[in-house]
Amino acid sequence: MKNSFFTKQHRKLISDPMGDQNPITIQVLGICSALAITTQLENALVMTMAVIFVMISASMIISILRNKIPNRIRIIVQLIVVAALVALVDQILKAFLPDASEKLSVFIGLIITNCIIMGRLEAFAMGNKVWDSFLDALGNALGYGWILVAVAFVRELFGSGKLMGYEIPGFDYLYNLGYMNNNLMILPPMALIVVGLIIWVQRSRNKELIEEN
Repeated sequence: MKNSFFTKQHRKLISDPMGDQNPITIQVLGICSALAITTQLENALVMTMAVIFVMISASMIISILRNKIPNRIRIIVQLIVVAALVALVDQILKAFLPDASEKLSVFIGLIITNCIIMGRLEAFAMGNKVWDSFLDALGNALGYGWILVAVAFVRELFGSGKLMGYEIPGFDYLYNLGYMNNNLMILPPMALIVVGLIIWVQRSRNKELIEEN
């Protein structure tokens, strides 16, 4: 008897957004976060966790309510659900991670209008069951998150020679060769360049992405 709880289609809901259907590099959604909060790895990790929680929770709630939400107010309902979850995340960060909350500032609030979240609620959660909506939200949130973490990793490492405030063993070797911390790495254009390089690598590995675009 085949396991219908985690089918090949379910696996694709998680794997596709991590690669060839990534919301940032392929669909070019949520790009503002990749530019604004990726100067430090800690910021990217906190933002990723926040988006994972909000996207999964919102998708499951909307999926549960999908048959009871009047069509004419569905966007308003989605916004209310996301706003309530973001307010909860904001209060938790202020209580337990005040430094991270201060650094991220308004960007936590902007999760409410994150086009990735609103897009998945409208395009998927409104028409699918809770389990499928959970997996879709998880896949897209992780796809969004790994790009943020990768960009922040590169920018902080080569911008300050540290990661999350800690010295990196062996990085002194580059300094001995004459390397100096590159302040350009902490400027928004470098985030765009790093994202562009990730897009280039993705599309060079998959020629179909070039043909589709």
